[in-house]
Amino acid sequence: MRSAGTNRRQLALIGDIGGTNARFALTDLSAKSPQIFEPQALAGADFHSLRDAARTYLQATGAAPRRAALAIASPIEGDDITLTNRDWSFNRGALRQELQLDDLRLLNDFAAIAWAAPHLAEHDRLPLHGALALPPKGPVTLIGAGTGLGVALLTGSSEQGWHIVPTEGGHTTFAPTDTEERDIAAWLGVRHGRVSNERLLSGHGLSNIDACLRGVEPVVAPAAQSGSRRSKDIVDAALAGEPDAVRALRRFCRIYGAVAGDAALQHGANTVMIAGGVVLNFLDFFRASEFMDAFTAKGRHANYMQRAAVQVITHPHPGLLGAAAALHA
Repeated sequence: MRSAGTNRRQLALIGDIGGTNARFALTDLSAKSPQIFEPQALAGADFHSLRDAARTYLQATGAAPRRAALAIASPIEGDDITLTNRDWSFNRGALRQELQLDDLRLLNDFAAIAWAAPHLAEHDRLPLHGALALPPKGPVTLIGAGTGLGVALLTGSSEQGWHIVPTEGGHTTFAPTDTEERDIAAWLGVRHGRVSNERLLSGHGLSNIDACLRGVEPVVAPAAQSGSRRSKDIVDAALAGEPDAVRALRRFCRIYGAVAGDAALQHGANTVMIAGGVVLNFLDFFRASEFMDAFTAKGRHANYMQRAAVQVITHPHPGLLGAAAALHA
């Protein structure tokens, strides 16, 4: 369906393409600030390619934009792109032609979150620690557990201009902090060999933690893991008070805090912003968890960590907002 006034706008396509969902929307390049129109989430498993998903969205909206910005859950290097957690690959030039675009901008999905950060209103952020500066005080660490674990860095200011540094920080090596975490790392070592932070801080990561703590025997991936539970089922069980699920989710939150604190130390961050769909499913549990205890537990630098403002992004579509902001810039 076509929105009223569509023909009077300078419409562009924006997308946030993750391992689970492909989210699309439109933005108006004639507006003074980035805005989102007609957002829609499509399940990646329902489509053979990014092209097919994008065409389905454009047909549903009746829009025919000539410009687009797509945030992709993958390193953006060269013209041939392969998603990290979805079996989609594409060529930038071919996709531009197939979607009949004059201009196609690609950016890392967490670079898009960083683009969005200065445009988030106060009600788009929930404070865990410190003040809610508007815009956030840089440097800003962006981190988020979803299908994978994304990390980016935002430096600068509104006055001096912002600079975004995309990273693959979610794939840094996991550092256990106690006996239970060493047991989890050993369990994951059998399954995957090298143990990255993403192996624990993602939807699959919560399933891994839960399976390990319940005594499920590890098997070498990609063999099926008998006895594993879906992350949604673990969250639902934890919120209902099931002891095993509560234990797993508490450990997930504690590991999340330690990893976010490490990223903040590495970035010299004044603000840490947490994105990703996982936490929004158990926000009250997360706020009451040991996340902040682990975040600040940095030995001689514990007091240093106290100065950082830590917030959860509650905006429903920060990746789309960031893609729109990148196009507007």
